[in-house]
Amino acid sequence: DTKGEKDVAMQAAELAVGDGVSLILGPLLSPSVKAASIAARAANVPILAFSNDQSVAGEGVFTFGFFPEAQVKRVVKYANLRGISRYGVLAPRNAYGFSIVKSLKDITSQTGSSVNEIKFYDPFNSDYSEVVKKLADYDRRRQALLDKKLELQTVGGELAEKALKRLDGVQTLGDLPFDALLVADGGNRLLSIAALLPFYGIDTNKIKILGTGQWDEVGIGKEPALVGAWFAAPPPKSRKNFEAQYIKAFKTPPPRLATLAYDATALAAIFVKNGGREKIFSVKALTESSGFLGRDGIFRLMPNGITDRGLAVLQVGVNSNMIISDAPKTFRRSIN
Repeated sequence: DTKGEKDVAMQAAELAVGDGVSLILGPLLSPSVKAASIAARAANVPILAFSNDQSVAGEGVFTFGFFPEAQVKRVVKYANLRGISRYGVLAPRNAYGFSIVKSLKDITSQTGSSVNEIKFYDPFNSDYSEVVKKLADYDRRRQALLDKKLELQTVGGELAEKALKRLDGVQTLGDLPFDALLVADGGNRLLSIAALLPFYGIDTNKIKILGTGQWDEVGIGKEPALVGAWFAAPPPKSRKNFEAQYIKAFKTPPPRLATLAYDATALAAIFVKNGGREKIFSVKALTESSGFLGRDGIFRLMPNGITDRGLAVLQVGVNSNMIISDAPKTFRRSIN
């Protein structure tokens, strides 16, 4: 147990290496991974860490978590294929939000699309009205609507009356510089932000809302503005089977990261079964495979320490999410 502290993680790794371990599973937090890697690298003991911080990967340390960069790449590529080329992004002002924006810029520059609007917000705020209002260019577009209504009322006549009726219920007038908006958050913050989008004139029937793996939870379709939105995440079928087995065994739902621990342990077991000898967990051995099928879909360990995962694209529904683009199935070897 590292207790979430880097000093304790360093001591735990030193003790494990001293006991002659061949592979370390964990820890979770990136500072603990950095601390544990010192003794592990010195002894050539690979680490399968459950962090999603790519900066700690490499030289025998594999980050086994879910990477937001890969999720952004997957959903944006799917959106591009559906004719979307102009993007906006709303993200928290923290390391996670900065990485999302960088990833969006990177993938759009590679695909000939563009990021035309970027807005950051304080994730510790409880009210996101102001940032959504600015993102929607609400004041200018609201005034444009009021001016148009006044103009039609002044002109009068049957055509003007019909035009005024079409504006009933409309909040703003004028286009936005993006066709899709990536909202890089989850949980209650996501629901709070999403509810503000139509209020400030971002029509989610016209602007496609996109998300990351943070959306991968039950119930987000309760917010009407998110219904029909797209996000990338591991394919849910295998994990649902795992969750059912877990609940049957332990009478409680598993933590979201439980599948990572399960897959890492299963991967180690496969290597032991097939190798049966000491030193089977070399970096070369761990990365030479064409991939594995785990409880979160296919994955493979890359020489740079990053875990490459096959992701699906899901569409948010009122009661459940639906796969609209299957995860790839090109990896041949299964660990289950």
